[in-house]
Amino acid sequence: MATERPELILASNSPRRRELLRQAGYRFLVRPPPIEDRGLSPAAGPGGYAESLAYLKAVSAIEAHGLRGGLVLAADTIVELAGRIIGKPADAADARQILGRLSGTEHCVITGLALVDAASRRRRLAHAVTTVRMRRMTPEEIDAYVAGGEALGKAGAYALQETGDRFVERIQGSLTNVVGLPMELLERMIRAAGYRPEDFYT
Repeated sequence: MATERPELILASNSPRRRELLRQAGYRFLVRPPPIEDRGLSPAAGPGGYAESLAYLKAVSAIEAHGLRGGLVLAADTIVELAGRIIGKPADAADARQILGRLSGTEHCVITGLALVDAASRRRRLAHAVTTVRMRRMTPEEIDAYVAGGEALGKAGAYALQETGDRFVERIQGSLTNVVGLPMELLERMIRAAGYRPEDFYT
């Protein structure tokens, strides 16, 4: 077991991830990574791809902010539909196209987590998978949703925690995973690192 409690450091710009940590009672610092690069090959499969992206974000934050200690948490969320990885839309037209593909289908939301000790660079990687069933959306509904601006910056071009939930028929798995940070998985990873989640509570 670890004997000293390090700081928990969130390597993310996501307000949704910050809010999930706050709601769970965590005390943490925010040190966003300078990269959001998706240039990796998904050869390892969607889960491994998301884990690798999360790890790159964690390392990028450690190096950019000169972190010498702390437990650095990074995450990356993607959507997988019929073997194809879908990330964030590039623009409104891309968002409409993505939502058109997801309409009336079942897809997987995958979030990779990386928990990295900034001092030793010891890392723990894992991912969570949630199955989401979307109802069929009309072109008018898609246009209106995209025009509202909510689709941009979200994996799969929708936000379950905002108004995108009206398009969802069924969810199997972690709800917080769909939002962007699977809290159940995070707790297991913290314990595996030798700490207790309550060690980081406010």
